[in-house]
Amino acid sequence: MKLRVLSYNVHSQRDDQQALAGVVRDVAPDVVVVQEGPRRFRWRAKGAALAHSFGMVVAAGGLPSLGNLLLTTLRVRVHRAWCLRFPLTPGRHLRGAAFAECSVGPARFVLVGSHLSTDAAERPAQAALLRAELSKVDLPVIVGADLNENSGGAAWRTIADGLTDTAVAADQADRLTFSCANPRDRIDALFVDPRIQVLEYDVVDTPETRQASDHFPVLADLLLP
Repeated sequence: MKLRVLSYNVHSQRDDQQALAGVVRDVAPDVVVVQEGPRRFRWRAKGAALAHSFGMVVAAGGLPSLGNLLLTTLRVRVHRAWCLRFPLTPGRHLRGAAFAECSVGPARFVLVGSHLSTDAAERPAQAALLRAELSKVDLPVIVGADLNENSGGAAWRTIADGLTDTAVAADQADRLTFSCANPRDRIDALFVDPRIQVLEYDVVDTPETRQASDHFPVLADLLLP
């Protein structure tokens, strides 16, 4: 079964919301992994409104995962969902991850979203906790994340271990994702289980994406086992 996945740091929806909705609707993903989604006052309503603007529904996340949000179309069935919170470092932001066990037809998988710390000293422990949670999952996983570091970093290597970096698989690891104003880093990534085939990969760079957020969205077409 084919699946189109978009991973997108939406910059806490501080930019052009009409452009943001247009970007997602134009690429028509089956699932969207959102970083910096609603996590505070009225987060349920705000998350549902964001999903509705994309023509999607909420599968998991929000406040329980500290801003990570998993959205799906009605083509995708959600069987269960859970969240993970990383320990708080005094003076830093609470962060976490969202998980949803999903299926498209007979193909079942686990969708994961996370956003690691901007603090290089804090990221490796967060990555290790996420990796430990992933190790409990037997189904093929799809992980969308803003790692706040490039591919040589320790946290990136921890999460990528045993998974396929979709950009590398598509020979497009030179495509930068941050920032839209001055692209200089690839800190946003999609990792997939080796059982999942990467058909296409793109960093969506358009006038609309430059208006919608400070990150470019990462898009991949996958073939599920």
